[in-house]
Amino acid sequence: MHRTRFLAFCFAFLLLCLPVVAQNPASTPAGVISTDSTEVQQFQKLEDAWDSAIDLRDQYALELVLSPLFIDVSAGGDITTRNQQLALLITGDDKTLHLEQKVVTVRMMGDTAVAYGTYVLHRKSGGILPVEEKGVFTHIFEHARAGWMCISSQRTRLPEELNGKPKKSGSDTPFHIPLLFGKSDKDK
Repeated sequence: MHRTRFLAFCFAFLLLCLPVVAQNPASTPAGVISTDSTEVQQFQKLEDAWDSAIDLRDQYALELVLSPLFIDVSAGGDITTRNQQLALLITGDDKTLHLEQKVVTVRMMGDTAVAYGTYVLHRKSGGILPVEEKGVFTHIFEHARAGWMCISSQRTRLPEELNGKPKKSGSDTPFHIPLLFGKSDKDK
C-alpha cells in the first residue's frame, strides 16, 4: 500500500514538472531583464548608430533609429517629437554636440524592448562654455518592419555636488537603488 502511494506521488510530481522541463531554456520569459550579450550587443549597435547620427548631423541615419511616433523626455524635462529632434539636429546652434550611450541591460517583451543604460552628452552651455552631462536613460524600442526603432526616450541627469564634481558612484553599479530599510544619512 505504501509503495503504491509512493509511486503515485512520484508519478504526479513528474507530471507537474514536465511543463517546466519542456520549456526552451534559450528563450527569455517575457518581462525578464536580460544581460545576455547578444541582446545587449544588438541594442548597443542601435545606440551607436544614434550616437553617430548626432555626431555627424546625419538626418537620414537618425530617421532609421527613431520611430515616427518617437517622444523624448530630456533630463531637463523638455518633451520633443521625432520631427523636432530632426529639426534641432539640422538647425541647432551647437555644432560641437557629441553623444555617447552605453547599454547596461535590456528587457525583452515580445515586439517591445526596453534598454537601460548610461550616457554622456558633450555640448556648449550658452554657446560658449563646454558642458558634460552624465546620466542614465530608458529607451523603449518597437520591432517594426525588419528592425527595431526607438519610440520613447527618457533621460535622468546624475546629481552633481555644488563644486561641479560628480557624486561618487561605483562603475559596477551605474544605477543607484536607495535602501528601503536601515540608517539614512540623517541617522549617521
